Amino acid sequence: MAQAKRTPLFSKKSVATALAALLMIPLAEADVLRIGVASAGGGDPVTFSGSPLGIVRNQQLLEKAFAGTGTEVQWFFFKGAGPAVNEALSNQQLDFAYEGDLPQVVGRANGLDTKLLAAIGVRSNVYLAVPKGSDIKTIEDLKGKTVAVFRGTNGHLVSINLLADHGLSERDLKVINLDSGSSQAALVSKGVDAAFGGRELFKLRDQGLVDIIFDNPSNNVRYTRQTALVVRGPYEKEHPDNVQKVIDTLVDAAKWESEESNRDAVLNEWAKTNEPVASLNADFSHITLRDSASPLVDEFLRSRYQAVADQAKEEKMIRRPVSVDGWFETRYLETALKNKGLEHYWTAYGPDGKQPASNNTASATPLKNGG
Repeated sequence: MAQAKRTPLFSKKSVATALAALLMIPLAEADVLRIGVASAGGGDPVTFSGSPLGIVRNQQLLEKAFAGTGTEVQWFFFKGAGPAVNEALSNQQLDFAYEGDLPQVVGRANGLDTKLLAAIGVRSNVYLAVPKGSDIKTIEDLKGKTVAVFRGTNGHLVSINLLADHGLSERDLKVINLDSGSSQAALVSKGVDAAFGGRELFKLRDQGLVDIIFDNPSNNVRYTRQTALVVRGPYEKEHPDNVQKVIDTLVDAAKWESEESNRDAVLNEWAKTNEPVASLNADFSHITLRDSASPLVDEFLRSRYQAVADQAKEEKMIRRPVSVDGWFETRYLETALKNKGLEHYWTAYGPDGKQPASNNTASATPLKNGG
């Protein structure tokens, strides 16, 4: 039998093509900066609200910062919120990500290599709404009822805390996992008896479709959500100059948002998501924009993240304990604050979120004239 002719595994042409592709990889990575947002967003072009990063998006501040460098800024929005962002990070499809505390903790527990760079929207409330005319008036009335919760997001643990403080657990309810849009539709159609959510519920309230029976009037920190900007570990190591430029831009936007004279302009920027200004006003009536916009990685932020990590383990949302030690990379923020003369601009809070912190570091320095 004639021996079959063996085809070379690698031809000279294929080797040359592969080498050329490999040589292009570092250039391709440096040419694109990809940011993931844990929200479906809204508007045209799609944007998001509630944080300085939304201002950066709307005013194309990063695009301007990287103009002439050959780096293209790309934004990606995820209806699946934090869990979907984590998947994209793990597949190395993103370089930076805006997401909430719980999904960031879950990602860390699962071995996701990220560095937390700065806060970008803290103390956000979670609200509880019921269809208009419902006989549910208190949290205790939820027992045995069908309740919508967006599981795995930074509002999930808040809902668990709220239930626990009123003698209930998720086991006492019929919990349905719904994203924000589906939850609103279910409320309006009375497909659920109640739903936990964010400021999107105010629009339904103002349309006379729902009642909000809990709005955290005292801004109890256990009932608030925190968000921050993370970067993939390898990207941070390979492109520190890009990371610094991103943080510099974010700090500029946070400073602009924090000025009370800019309040109307800020809300109008956020309203480009097609959210009513009235909803934004209602949501931010409980907190100054300066405190919400603060990028500081202070004792308050650290303690909240550790509390979320500890509770996530207790609730069996993660399998192993997570420590925040070594996760926060504040040198970029410290550099930005120093270079811009903003070391004392924002109040660095202690763990209770009410009293100024006792320490005095560049990334967490009490404001001279209060909050």
